[in-house]
Amino acid sequence: MRRVDLRKSKDFFKDLENTIKKAKINEVLVVLFEIGDFSVVEKSFAFVSEHGCELLNSLKFNQVDWTITLKKVSK
Repeated sequence: MRRVDLRKSKDFFKDLENTIKKAKINEVLVVLFEIGDFSVVEKSFAFVSEHGCELLNSLKFNQVDWTITLKKVSK
């Protein structure tokens, strides 16, 4: 399991894609990111599945941060 902090990311989805590409098959990632509006959270669910991962959990960390837990299942 690896924790990835993308709260300061300028391009969240680009950085998330790079993180997923570097992950090993069956590796679990806990990704922390900032939300401006909830649409980013909803988009991240689809993005994760489109990139060969299974969404394991999603929760609000505090007022501005969100956490998703995912497992890479394919390339």
